[in-house]
Amino acid sequence: MIPFSVLDLSPLVEGGDVRRALDESLALAQKAEALGFNRVWVAEHHNMPGIASAATSIVIAHIGAGTSKIRIGAGGIMLPNHAPLQIAEQFGTLEALFPGRVDLGLGRAPGTDQTTAYALRRTMNQTVDSFPRDVMELQTYFGPPRPNAAVRAFPGEGAGVPLWILGSSLFGAQLAAALGLPFAFASHFAPAQLMQALEIYRAQFQPSETLEQPYAMIGVGVIAAPTDEEAVFLSTSQMQSFVSLRTGRPHALKPPIEGYEKTLSADLNAMLAGTRAVSAIGSPQTVKARLNELIDRTQADELIISSQIYDLSARLRSLELIAGIRG
Repeated sequence: MIPFSVLDLSPLVEGGDVRRALDESLALAQKAEALGFNRVWVAEHHNMPGIASAATSIVIAHIGAGTSKIRIGAGGIMLPNHAPLQIAEQFGTLEALFPGRVDLGLGRAPGTDQTTAYALRRTMNQTVDSFPRDVMELQTYFGPPRPNAAVRAFPGEGAGVPLWILGSSLFGAQLAAALGLPFAFASHFAPAQLMQALEIYRAQFQPSETLEQPYAMIGVGVIAAPTDEEAVFLSTSQMQSFVSLRTGRPHALKPPIEGYEKTLSADLNAMLAGTRAVSAIGSPQTVKARLNELIDRTQADELIISSQIYDLSARLRSLELIAGIRG
């Protein structure tokens, strides 16, 4: 099997608090490390009452301090929200603390609504060229020392932090290909253009000092349990989050509900089916068959698993079952 990794949103569960969410993220990362997963990434979101990873680099440091060998990083940092120099300094610091373990995945979406994006940036002057330019600026900061440069990243200069381009559309695929960078597609929640994006990335890929051949990782929503029925029941927490987000009422991760889909309109059920088209929910046998089909169809080089489960013990058990599938 190809490498498996973990994407964690540091979920704030109903009845919990931020400290609990961050401690559970660490527990998940420690379990992933013990089970031999390749990397643990956390994602930047803002103004989301169900997600505790807004200060993404700090959460990565928390996870890094409690683990010893698993790769850690951002999946991703929404670069339009930040000055590239600040990100270079933050991730240069992380690389100094956890050498050889840090990844930096970069996205061009704000990770929030437009009002919150303005609160983060105080300006919305970015153009279509801003994101590629900012990515290349970051590459310069992480590159070899430039003694005569007016602005240098301390920490960060010479750190060589690996950059990834993230995407849920074709733009990210084109940019990753042009820059010769690894590419991660957010198919765990936006699967519509997955196959076209992978085709473009591979066809247009230009070898670079970073990467000789294209390397594509895809996001997959995976919930494993001893039976199909229990896995579907556990997945209703994630269903509720998707529905709340799409209807403009985001909330903390709620406990699962038996028969939740039956309470929804046909339109909302159709939305859920589309959103979760790249997912594997069920018993180990069901999940294994589904993941094998996805790997065969996409020829992905790596899978990154997203599992929104209310109860930590069920989430850790799901990770154990997934590791058993991987063998």
